[in-house]
Amino acid sequence: MSVDGTDRGPTPRFSLAASAGHAFGAIPPPALVLLGIVSVQIGSALAKYLFGAVGSFGTVALRLLFAAAVLMLMWRPSLRMDRRTWTVVLGYGVTLGLMNLCFYLSLARIPLGIAVTVEFLGPLVVALAGSRRWLDVLWAVLAAGGVVLLMEGSGDLDLLGLLFALAAGTCWGLYILVGAALGRHTTEGNGLALGMAVAALVAVPFGVAESGTALMQPWVLVAGLGVALMSSVIPYSLDLEALRRMPPRVFGILMSLEPAMAALIGLIVLQESLHWSQWIAVLCVVAASAGAARGTSPEA
Repeated sequence: MSVDGTDRGPTPRFSLAASAGHAFGAIPPPALVLLGIVSVQIGSALAKYLFGAVGSFGTVALRLLFAAAVLMLMWRPSLRMDRRTWTVVLGYGVTLGLMNLCFYLSLARIPLGIAVTVEFLGPLVVALAGSRRWLDVLWAVLAAGGVVLLMEGSGDLDLLGLLFALAAGTCWGLYILVGAALGRHTTEGNGLALGMAVAALVAVPFGVAESGTALMQPWVLVAGLGVALMSSVIPYSLDLEALRRMPPRVFGILMSLEPAMAALIGLIVLQESLHWSQWIAVLCVVAASAGAARGTSPEA
């Protein structure tokens, strides 16, 4: 069923999506979430190896371009949408593009675990915003304490890298809000595919300006496709399937493990060791996020 409600009949996208659905169906929902977290962090770690060849902008451009191409082939979304829906899709895509640009700029300057921990403050603020529970004040204080520990153990951390991570976190918070609107205005993966295409249009000019023909090297293209699959296509697909089979509250609690997983992947894959106080800071943000997610209503 297309966005405008016109039945197109059987197409390859349905068989592909159905095949993926059957494969995912055999995996427990918590495992899907954890696999998605591991996938996106390994993708981020692999992206850092591309920075030397095409820079952070070039890497973002490749990731979003390939991710958009794969998702558009999978879903083949209709472009026949009303103005309000297009406004939401464009807002979603621009936010997604800016979030990735800022995150990769931070990733080029600071360790993966710290970048993800700082970025995670955006969704945490969204989760706590408007809360009237005293317990949520505790989670906010715990997260703030984590940030203080992060700064005290920063050592030679690049301040600009931290600011880019904060900007990415701000975009992530907006992304959650706009993503909710996208889900109300589009069906299946159509909105995601179109939004990813818009995000690619935002990022590609920056990548071309920074890297030029270096983006066309065969090994760079293959690596870029790998980053796109690991960082976007696989985790987004796993998350969507998990959300169909588990309460959003439980999903949010499991997603709170992402900063800790990022720090662990950074240590194993990139040999990025953190100071003991930075590890505590990561755990503070993880605990605050899990507590905030646990306190949401089951229907939220």
